[in-house]
Amino acid sequence: MNYSEIAPKTDTEVDLTDKVILITGAGAGIGAELAITAASKGATVLLLGRTEEKLNTVYDAIIAQGCPEPVVIPMDLSKLDEQQANQLSHQIGDAFGRLDGLVHNASLLGKLGPIANTNLSEWSQVMSVNAFAPVVLTKALLPLLNESPAASILFTSSSVGKQGRAFWGAYAASKFATEGIAQILAAETESNENVRVNCINPGATATAMRRAAFPGESPDTIASTASLMPAYCFLLSDASKHLHGRSIDLQR
Repeated sequence: MNYSEIAPKTDTEVDLTDKVILITGAGAGIGAELAITAASKGATVLLLGRTEEKLNTVYDAIIAQGCPEPVVIPMDLSKLDEQQANQLSHQIGDAFGRLDGLVHNASLLGKLGPIANTNLSEWSQVMSVNAFAPVVLTKALLPLLNESPAASILFTSSSVGKQGRAFWGAYAASKFATEGIAQILAAETESNENVRVNCINPGATATAMRRAAFPGESPDTIASTASLMPAYCFLLSDASKHLHGRSIDLQR
Protein backbone atom coordinates (compact mmCIF):
# COMPACT_ATOMS: atom_id res chain seq x y z
CA MET A 1 0.00 0.00 0.00
CA ASN A 2 1.27 3.46 -0.90
CA TYR A 3 0.93 6.26 1.63
CA SER A 4 -0.87 8.45 -0.88
CA GLU A 5 -3.85 6.07 -0.62
CA ILE A 6 -4.34 6.75 3.09
CA ALA A 7 -2.81 10.19 3.69
CA PRO A 8 -5.02 12.80 5.36
CA LYS A 9 -5.98 15.76 3.21
CA THR A 10 -4.31 18.17 5.64
CA ASP A 11 -1.77 17.89 8.40
CA THR A 12 -3.94 19.89 10.79
CA GLU A 13 -5.76 16.78 12.05
CA VAL A 14 -2.50 15.19 13.18
CA ASP A 15 -2.22 15.96 16.88
CA LEU A 16 0.06 14.17 19.34
CA THR A 17 -0.73 16.28 22.40
CA ASP A 18 -0.14 14.41 25.68
CA LYS A 19 0.90 11.20 23.92
CA VAL A 20 3.82 9.24 25.35
CA ILE A 21 5.89 7.79 22.50
CA LEU A 22 9.03 5.65 22.65
CA ILE A 23 11.30 5.80 19.60
CA THR A 24 14.26 3.47 19.17
CA GLY A 25 17.24 4.74 17.21
CA ALA A 26 16.28 8.24 18.32
CA GLY A 27 19.80 9.65 18.21
CA ALA A 28 20.10 10.15 14.46
CA GLY A 29 18.39 9.89 11.09
CA ILE A 30 14.68 9.15 10.90
CA GLY A 31 14.48 8.49 14.65
CA ALA A 32 15.91 11.87 15.63
CA GLU A 33 13.76 13.71 13.09
CA LEU A 34 10.66 11.92 14.32
CA ALA A 35 11.45 12.63 17.96
CA ILE A 36 11.81 16.36 17.33
CA THR A 37 8.72 16.49 15.11
CA ALA A 38 6.52 14.45 17.45
CA ALA A 39 7.57 16.63 20.36
CA SER A 40 6.65 19.73 18.36
CA LYS A 41 3.15 18.25 18.03
CA GLY A 42 2.79 17.85 21.77
CA ALA A 43 4.15 14.38 22.50
CA THR A 44 6.39 13.41 25.38
CA VAL A 45 9.10 11.48 23.58
CA LEU A 46 11.19 8.70 25.10
CA LEU A 47 14.53 8.75 23.29
CA LEU A 48 16.06 5.28 23.17
CA GLY A 49 19.42 4.74 21.53
CA ARG A 50 22.94 3.41 21.96
CA THR A 51 24.89 6.70 22.06
CA GLU A 52 23.95 8.98 24.93
CA GLU A 53 25.71 11.99 23.41
CA LYS A 54 23.51 11.81 20.31
CA LEU A 55 20.38 11.39 22.41
CA ASN A 56 21.35 14.44 24.47
CA THR A 57 21.67 16.48 21.28
CA VAL A 58 18.12 15.53 20.31
CA TYR A 59 16.99 16.26 23.86
CA ASP A 60 18.50 19.76 23.65
CA ALA A 61 16.83 20.42 20.29
CA ILE A 62 13.44 19.48 21.74
CA ILE A 63 13.90 21.61 24.85
CA ALA A 64 15.04 24.56 22.69
CA GLN A 65 11.67 24.41 20.91
CA GLY A 66 9.79 24.69 24.21
CA CYS A 67 8.27 21.24 23.77
CA PRO A 68 7.42 18.70 26.51
CA GLU A 69 10.58 17.46 28.18
CA PRO A 70 11.75 14.19 26.62
CA VAL A 71 13.37 11.26 28.42
CA VAL A 72 16.80 9.95 27.42
CA ILE A 73 17.17 6.15 27.56
CA PRO A 74 20.68 4.95 26.64
CA MET A 75 20.41 1.28 25.67
CA ASP A 76 22.39 -1.08 23.46
CA LEU A 77 19.76 -3.16 21.69
CA SER A 78 22.32 -5.72 20.59
CA LYS A 79 22.61 -6.73 24.26
CA LEU A 80 18.98 -6.26 25.27
CA ASP A 81 17.52 -9.02 27.41
CA GLU A 82 14.11 -9.61 28.93
CA GLN A 83 15.14 -8.35 32.37
CA GLN A 84 16.29 -4.99 30.95
CA ALA A 85 13.13 -4.65 28.88
CA ASN A 86 10.90 -5.41 31.87
CA GLN A 87 12.79 -2.91 33.99
CA LEU A 88 12.25 -0.26 31.30
CA SER A 89 8.55 -1.12 31.22
CA HIS A 90 8.29 -0.66 34.99
CA GLN A 91 10.08 2.68 34.80
CA ILE A 92 7.77 3.97 32.07
CA GLY A 93 4.76 2.65 33.94
CA ASP A 94 5.80 4.39 37.15
CA ALA A 95 6.41 7.68 35.33
CA PHE A 96 3.49 7.76 32.89
CA GLY A 97 1.15 4.84 33.55
CA ARG A 98 0.82 4.04 29.86
CA LEU A 99 2.52 4.13 26.47
CA ASP A 100 0.72 5.58 23.43
CA GLY A 101 3.30 4.89 20.74
CA LEU A 102 6.17 2.50 20.13
CA VAL A 103 8.33 3.06 17.06
CA HIS A 104 10.75 0.25 16.24
CA ASN A 105 13.16 2.31 14.17
CA ALA A 106 16.68 1.34 15.31
CA SER A 107 18.63 -0.67 12.73
CA LEU A 108 22.13 -1.80 11.90
CA LEU A 109 23.15 -2.07 8.26
CA GLY A 110 26.06 -4.45 8.73
CA LYS A 111 28.54 -5.13 5.96
CA LEU A 112 27.05 -5.73 2.55
CA GLY A 113 28.35 -8.70 0.59
CA PRO A 114 27.61 -12.29 -0.43
CA ILE A 115 26.38 -14.79 2.13
CA ALA A 116 29.35 -16.99 1.19
CA ASN A 117 31.70 -14.42 2.72
CA THR A 118 29.55 -13.17 5.58
CA ASN A 119 30.88 -12.72 9.09
CA LEU A 120 28.45 -14.72 11.21
CA SER A 121 28.99 -12.70 14.37
CA GLU A 122 28.11 -9.51 12.47
CA TRP A 123 25.06 -11.26 10.99
CA SER A 124 23.97 -12.20 14.50
CA GLN A 125 24.40 -8.64 15.77
CA VAL A 126 22.33 -7.17 12.94
CA MET A 127 19.56 -9.69 13.56
CA SER A 128 19.69 -8.99 17.31
CA VAL A 129 19.15 -5.25 16.88
CA ASN A 130 16.82 -5.26 13.87
CA ALA A 131 14.65 -8.31 14.53
CA PHE A 132 15.06 -9.72 18.04
CA ALA A 133 15.13 -6.52 20.12
CA PRO A 134 11.75 -5.34 18.77
CA VAL A 135 10.19 -8.60 19.96
CA VAL A 136 11.76 -8.27 23.41
CA LEU A 137 10.63 -4.65 23.75
CA THR A 138 7.15 -5.29 22.43
CA LYS A 139 6.56 -8.18 24.82
CA ALA A 140 7.63 -6.06 27.80
CA LEU A 141 5.74 -2.93 26.75
CA LEU A 142 2.43 -4.43 25.59
CA PRO A 143 0.82 -4.07 29.03
CA LEU A 144 1.55 -0.32 28.95
CA LEU A 145 0.31 -0.04 25.37
CA ASN A 146 -2.92 -1.71 26.46
CA GLU A 147 -3.37 1.06 29.03
CA SER A 148 -3.56 3.60 26.19
CA PRO A 149 -6.97 4.24 24.61
CA ALA A 150 -5.33 4.25 21.15
CA ALA A 151 -1.78 2.92 21.03
CA SER A 152 0.19 2.72 17.79
CA ILE A 153 3.08 0.32 17.17
CA LEU A 154 5.14 1.18 14.10
CA PHE A 155 7.92 -0.89 12.54
CA THR A 156 10.36 0.75 10.13
CA SER A 157 10.96 -1.71 7.29
CA SER A 158 12.73 -1.52 3.92
CA SER A 159 12.18 -2.42 0.29
CA VAL A 160 14.84 -5.14 0.71
CA GLY A 161 12.53 -6.71 3.28
CA LYS A 162 9.91 -7.25 0.59
CA GLN A 163 12.06 -8.42 -2.31
CA GLY A 164 15.37 -10.15 -1.71
CA ARG A 165 18.42 -8.43 -3.17
CA ALA A 166 21.87 -9.87 -3.69
CA PHE A 167 24.57 -8.83 -1.22
CA TRP A 168 22.18 -7.25 1.30
CA GLY A 169 22.61 -10.19 3.66
CA ALA A 170 21.60 -9.81 7.28
CA TYR A 171 20.00 -6.39 6.80
CA ALA A 172 17.58 -7.69 4.18
CA ALA A 173 16.90 -10.84 6.19
CA SER A 174 16.17 -8.74 9.27
CA LYS A 175 13.72 -6.56 7.36
CA PHE A 176 11.88 -9.61 6.05
CA ALA A 177 11.64 -10.53 9.74
CA THR A 178 10.36 -7.03 10.54
CA GLU A 179 7.53 -7.40 8.04
CA GLY A 180 6.70 -10.84 9.41
CA ILE A 181 6.76 -9.78 13.06
CA ALA A 182 4.49 -6.85 12.28
CA GLN A 183 2.04 -9.14 10.48
CA ILE A 184 2.03 -11.65 13.34
CA LEU A 185 1.52 -8.97 15.98
CA ALA A 186 -1.22 -7.30 13.93
CA ALA A 187 -3.06 -10.62 13.64
CA GLU A 188 -2.69 -11.27 17.36
CA THR A 189 -4.10 -7.81 18.23
CA GLU A 190 -6.86 -7.83 15.62
CA SER A 191 -9.58 -7.81 18.28
CA ASN A 192 -7.73 -5.39 20.57
CA GLU A 193 -9.34 -1.99 20.23
CA ASN A 194 -6.52 -0.31 22.17
CA VAL A 195 -3.56 -1.31 20.00
CA ARG A 196 -2.90 -1.08 16.28
CA VAL A 197 0.18 -2.28 14.40
CA ASN A 198 1.57 -1.05 11.09
CA CYS A 199 4.79 -1.30 9.12
CA ILE A 200 6.46 1.58 7.26
CA ASN A 201 8.90 1.35 4.35
CA PRO A 202 10.40 4.86 4.14
CA GLY A 203 12.18 4.24 0.84
CA ALA A 204 15.45 5.90 -0.18
CA THR A 205 16.14 8.53 2.47
CA ALA A 206 19.13 10.79 3.13
CA THR A 207 20.55 9.16 6.27
CA ALA A 208 23.99 7.99 7.38
CA MET A 209 22.92 4.39 6.78
CA ARG A 210 21.91 5.21 3.22
CA ARG A 211 25.25 6.94 2.61
CA ALA A 212 27.07 3.86 3.87
CA ALA A 213 25.12 1.63 1.49
CA PHE A 214 25.31 4.02 -1.50
CA PRO A 215 28.40 6.21 -1.00
CA GLY A 216 28.25 7.66 -4.51
CA GLU A 217 24.63 8.79 -4.29
CA SER A 218 23.80 12.48 -3.94
CA PRO A 219 21.52 13.12 -0.95
CA ASP A 220 19.76 15.79 -3.00
CA THR A 221 18.28 13.10 -5.26
CA ILE A 222 16.45 11.21 -2.50
CA ALA A 223 13.91 11.99 0.21
CA SER A 224 14.88 13.98 3.28
CA THR A 225 14.01 12.66 6.73
CA ALA A 226 11.78 15.70 7.23
CA SER A 227 9.67 14.74 4.21
CA LEU A 228 8.70 11.46 5.90
CA MET A 229 7.42 13.04 9.09
CA PRO A 230 3.79 13.70 8.05
CA ALA A 231 3.33 9.97 7.46
CA TYR A 232 5.00 8.86 10.69
CA CYS A 233 3.10 11.41 12.78
CA PHE A 234 -0.21 10.55 11.12
CA LEU A 235 0.28 6.87 11.91
CA LEU A 236 1.04 7.73 15.54
CA SER A 237 -1.98 10.00 15.86
CA ASP A 238 -5.61 9.12 16.57
CA ALA A 239 -6.41 10.13 13.00
CA SER A 240 -5.06 6.73 11.91
CA LYS A 241 -7.02 4.61 14.41
CA HIS A 242 -8.73 2.82 11.50
CA LEU A 243 -5.44 1.51 10.08
CA HIS A 244 -4.19 -1.83 11.34
CA GLY A 245 -2.01 -4.54 9.85
CA ARG A 246 -0.85 -2.41 6.92
CA SER A 247 2.54 -2.36 5.24
CA ILE A 248 2.88 1.16 3.90
CA ASP A 249 5.35 2.43 1.31
CA LEU A 250 6.07 6.13 1.79
CA GLN A 251 7.49 6.54 -1.72
CA ARG A 252 6.47 5.13 -5.07
